[in-house]
Amino acid sequence: MNASVVANGCEIGSMEREYMRRHHKHEVAENQCSSALVKHIRAPVPLVWSLVRRFDQPQKYKPFVSRCVVRGNLEIGSLREVDVKSGLPATTSTERLELLDDDEHVLSIRIIGGDHRLRNYSSIISLHPEIIEGRPGTLVIESFVVDVPEGNTNDETCYFVEALIKCNLKSLADVSERLAVQDRTEPIDMM
Repeated sequence: MNASVVANGCEIGSMEREYMRRHHKHEVAENQCSSALVKHIRAPVPLVWSLVRRFDQPQKYKPFVSRCVVRGNLEIGSLREVDVKSGLPATTSTERLELLDDDEHVLSIRIIGGDHRLRNYSSIISLHPEIIEGRPGTLVIESFVVDVPEGNTNDETCYFVEALIKCNLKSLADVSERLAVQDRTEPIDMM
């Protein structure tokens, strides 16, 4: 992958590099940009995966999605029509499920239409178990490749897409960590 790797300003470790080598393969053409972002979430993989794998309900954690309608069964090749909240330079996106691997915790989508400038956009998100502060946590890696629109630079395009992904990953962390805390809360005996 010929791309910059962003990990909240930190160097990428050997485990992250290995996960990227195994799961995040993108063919990057000359007129495209590509990058990967890393997020550590204080919630176990099964909980985080229960949100990420819902191709039919991205609005569960993606703050810019207002509505999603899936056509057909939830399987490889399924299409979803996503309505985007105002404030972004888009209102709709048509996306295809490319990969949904419940064993390896990998999801890949491709944008195939919509009223936006993200042409030939493809992303892969993978989840990996880790221990954070003595508790089960999740390392999330999301990578993408997209055409650089005419009139924009590689850096501008990557910066824009990275900003969207950072918002999605922060929201995923917030929702997952809130659910994890609820799962760990036990009733207090009042005897």
